Amino acid sequence: MEDLTRDVAEQYQLWLESPAFDRDTKEELRALTGNNQEITDRFYRDLEFGTGGLRGILGAGSNRMNIYTVRKATQGLANYINKEKEGRRGVAIAYDSRRMSFQFAREAALCLAANGIKAYVFESLRPTPELSFALRRLGCIAGIVVTASHNPPEYNGYKVYWEDGAQITAPKDKEIIGEVNAITDYAMALTMDLQKAKDRGLYQVIGKEVDDCYMEELKKLVIHPEVIRQQGKDMKIVYTPLHGTGNLPVRRILAELGFENVYVVSEQELPDGDFPTVSYPNPEDKNAFTLALKLAGQVDADVVLATDPDADRLGIYAKNRETGEYEPFTGNMSGMIILEYMLSQKQEAGQIPTDGAVVTTIVSGKMSRRIAEEYQVDRIETLTGFKYIGEQIKFFEQDHRNEFLFGYEESYGCLVGTHARDKDAVVAVMALCEAAAYYRSQGLTLCQQMERLYEKYGYFHEGLCTITMKGQEGAEKIRDLLERIRKEPPSRIGGYRVEKLRDYDKEIIRDCATRKEKPSGLPKSNVLYFDLEGDAWCCIRPSGTEPKVKFYMGVKGESRKEAEKKLEELTEAVRGLAG
Repeated sequence: MEDLTRDVAEQYQLWLESPAFDRDTKEELRALTGNNQEITDRFYRDLEFGTGGLRGILGAGSNRMNIYTVRKATQGLANYINKEKEGRRGVAIAYDSRRMSFQFAREAALCLAANGIKAYVFESLRPTPELSFALRRLGCIAGIVVTASHNPPEYNGYKVYWEDGAQITAPKDKEIIGEVNAITDYAMALTMDLQKAKDRGLYQVIGKEVDDCYMEELKKLVIHPEVIRQQGKDMKIVYTPLHGTGNLPVRRILAELGFENVYVVSEQELPDGDFPTVSYPNPEDKNAFTLALKLAGQVDADVVLATDPDADRLGIYAKNRETGEYEPFTGNMSGMIILEYMLSQKQEAGQIPTDGAVVTTIVSGKMSRRIAEEYQVDRIETLTGFKYIGEQIKFFEQDHRNEFLFGYEESYGCLVGTHARDKDAVVAVMALCEAAAYYRSQGLTLCQQMERLYEKYGYFHEGLCTITMKGQEGAEKIRDLLERIRKEPPSRIGGYRVEKLRDYDKEIIRDCATRKEKPSGLPKSNVLYFDLEGDAWCCIRPSGTEPKVKFYMGVKGESRKEAEKKLEELTEAVRGLAG
């Protein structure tokens, strides 16, 4: 056991000897004997139940996703629910196509049942946004989604939602984390037999009845059904669910609205947690579109769509009829297409509320500022993470300050309507395809409409670069990097003067010219944001789901070429902050 710390060695031995762990788990761990680096990575900490839940690599060990870490998390959640005396309302559970997702969903349900809390479990895989919808529809106190979203195949995760349909936020996130951390022995996590849980009414399978209600809510958001019926006969759509949950709901909503020419990438149609056709099932990655673009060329598609495994993110390409090429749209671009379409049509019909609001995150594109000004609606920024956008909907309902119109984030997620409180790729597909049909009826492609937006509001371009730092050492390096920049913030980044520094960890915004500080107005978070001259900006934050530090940046140019050059130069300068 040399080279293993005492804590790691003790934890490893505990898992090998304790009757709380099954034989297969112990055999997997015994096979690691002598591989001290791997043993350390599996046991140097407990897999952190953070503000978004769990996410980690599958395998045996305290720092891995397995039935024991899932039970522990669920026991903590159950203890919190029962202390709140809300167990009678139950918990809805959904899961995606990843390895072990169904098993983790069932383990969570049986742990809840053993604590006297009813679980409503989907009969088969469902998108994350449908879970958000379902728990509100069923009147549940909480919801669980087993997914690792767009992470590589070796990952899985576990996200917790509260009664409003959004992921848990302060103060409940910290309170639930406290309950999870109080489970110091895996044997403290209760479970029960599946049949007993069903016989006692504590395990109920749900499916079609929720699907039908979800679809009906989406259809209410359509602005021009007559345009869809007209254009849907000829407009061609290629779609890939990337082996995930989007296949059935996306195809259903498009078919029921009248889009008759939807071509699905057959190689990526069926659920498969190995994601055999892609190295990374992420619609932000151009490589995920290889097969879809091949099919698009064969059928001469107008738009090409991809959803991630839990169908909360949408990536798109659109055909440029002038060049014959398919052009990628970032999450910011597709969000602006939907936002402009929705607001322009509502304005034409006199339906924009006087208190309407667009909600986005601090790292998302800034064109929405100009669009919000154009249509005289409020624009509200939150910290990164769609749970904060969902939280704003709850605040709006509580204080009647605003009416939610649209939410988006740069990472390819948006929400039209309030049927869900998380980003929803199914409704995004619907809204994007309706917009494409409308502009097609006006003789415009999506590429042409995007160029019109640039000409009207300015050439806003955004970028993202990441540095991966794995394991315990990597986590320490990320912390050190942020702390170094925090202590010695730059006065210039590339060719740009820093006008304001927003340190969300210290909860302050500092004017770099006057040195005056004011509260950030957002929750405490390890994020540094630099407002730069000329509508440029950059932001640095650790990823909440992967061992990475993320660098975001944005610029505004007078032309596409100028914006691209500015973004390239700023990206290089921001990379330099890493040393």
